[in-house]
Amino acid sequence: MNDINNRLISYANKYETAAFLQSDPSLFMHKVEGKANQETLAFIASCLSYGSRKQFFPKIQLILDCSGNNTFEWIANGNFRKDIPDDDEKCFYRLYTFHTIRILLEALQELINRYGSLESFISQHADTGFAAVKAICNYFADKGIEGVIPKNTSSACKRVCMFLRWMVRDNSPVDLGLWKKHIDKRTLIMPLDTHVIQESCKLGLLSSKTASMSAAIKLTQRMLEIFPDDPLKGDFALFGYGVDESK
Repeated sequence: MNDINNRLISYANKYETAAFLQSDPSLFMHKVEGKANQETLAFIASCLSYGSRKQFFPKIQLILDCSGNNTFEWIANGNFRKDIPDDDEKCFYRLYTFHTIRILLEALQELINRYGSLESFISQHADTGFAAVKAICNYFADKGIEGVIPKNTSSACKRVCMFLRWMVRDNSPVDLGLWKKHIDKRTLIMPLDTHVIQESCKLGLLSSKTASMSAAIKLTQRMLEIFPDDPLKGDFALFGYGVDESK
């Protein structure tokens, strides 16, 4: 077990670098200035981050271009309505129509106008990683947004957990740590998808192959044993293990 722990520590140190950004959706939040812009674009980027990166990267870039690098005001002022038509027939990306994205942005606009920012919303509704996942899922479920954001925390909520990793973890060349005063990074939940499950099972870190919240929490607890102050450093470790194993 110590050998596995040491290997994962080595992979985390090797792969959590600025070079990681170039092929990761976290790249986009580094393209804008100001906390409000960074967290808003990061949230949208996380929502669109599934499937082929060659396909969803241009969609995130389209949002960035439409907003003129000022995503927060583009949302808050409702300017997105000029660029994102309320069209349920025209595909935006895979299962998302333009209507899907439009109602997501409308719900996000309402959140921003009510609370002032995503950070303010989180600060009023959560003080742990799991509570933050639950708050985000509940808010958008109450607005009738399904498919983009899970309606509850029975699934692994991978993209929400990834977004929170970006916002909370500090001292990282990748993650921003904008919300570190609200949420302790030790309470974050591992972003769990099929790839992470496969690598975790190979290493004996998980036995279940189901992407559930209970499996994500179990994996997080195992990562806490290896990275007691920063369990989601394990996200980079498992990424690195997968890359090296495929060589």
